Amino acid sequence: MLQFDHEKPRDVVAFGRATVDLYADDFGPMEEIGTFSKFVGGSPANTAVAMANLGLKTGYIGKVSDDGLGRFVIRYFQSKGIDVSHIAFAEPGVRSGLTIGEFLAPRQSNYYVYRNDCADLHISCAQLDEAYIASHKMLLISGTSLSHSPAREAVFLAMELARRNNTKIALDLDYREGTWDSIEEASIYYTLACEKADMILGTREEFDVMEHCYMPDSHDNNVSAQRLLKAGVSIVSIKKGKKGSDVYTADGQVYEGSTYPAKIENTFGAGDSYSGAFNYCMIHGIPIPEALKYAAASSSITISGKSCSEAMPNLAQVEEYMNTHQYGAID
Repeated sequence: MLQFDHEKPRDVVAFGRATVDLYADDFGPMEEIGTFSKFVGGSPANTAVAMANLGLKTGYIGKVSDDGLGRFVIRYFQSKGIDVSHIAFAEPGVRSGLTIGEFLAPRQSNYYVYRNDCADLHISCAQLDEAYIASHKMLLISGTSLSHSPAREAVFLAMELARRNNTKIALDLDYREGTWDSIEEASIYYTLACEKADMILGTREEFDVMEHCYMPDSHDNNVSAQRLLKAGVSIVSIKKGKKGSDVYTADGQVYEGSTYPAKIENTFGAGDSYSGAFNYCMIHGIPIPEALKYAAASSSITISGKSCSEAMPNLAQVEEYMNTHQYGAID
């Protein structure tokens, strides 16, 4: 388990992309859909909402466009109790990222991502406030912010500021193929950032990207985890979708997480919901086997909705789901 400084006044500050999702209101291919609903999106944004819903005192370091979409993100965060004092507006002409989702049928969906020089990649070192980072128990970093400068350099500075102030660092790999110039670049920068983190979260596919330059033929969860644990990481969580997750710890323990049955509408936010609940449990000292149940229940609730951020449950909903559904049951 991670040892958090509980004298700090705030729980977790998320860093990275806060964008907008437009999701189709009806089933069908994109060319036939006439109306869409607007939501806040982006992995760290979704995770921040999930953590705030669960009761964590949550802040955000980001950059959004100085327009209606950027203000929409900020106002939504404020409605969730997320501190927005360290979200800046980008320069004129720089836009927030946009994701458009289509639902072809239940359990069948696609998304289109627009991230050309988007606002969150303009987070800069000058924007960072050491005292603000130091006031939180955890810093959650989105790996997407490593894809381009100046956000890339800001990630490494934020991690250094966290390390010297005993703020634990969680890195969600959050790989988005179209954001990076090459898989080799992603592999190198993911590895450099992982070596500075206390906890790593990602899917098997994301770990494969990280290992592309170093262990391209591995694809083995235990090998991946041991490599990071030897580098000083305390917890490695590898998400496996409907097959659950594997968690490895620095003291040699291995935990296999399962899932709860779910009515699946949209799987886009499942991993973010998992991360939010898992982070909640780590900060509150909940043992990992129980934390995996919280994470699985949160994910199951989220994928029963048609959005990411809006479908994130609160603590009462998660615990009720745990009490009324069978953990490990096959859906």
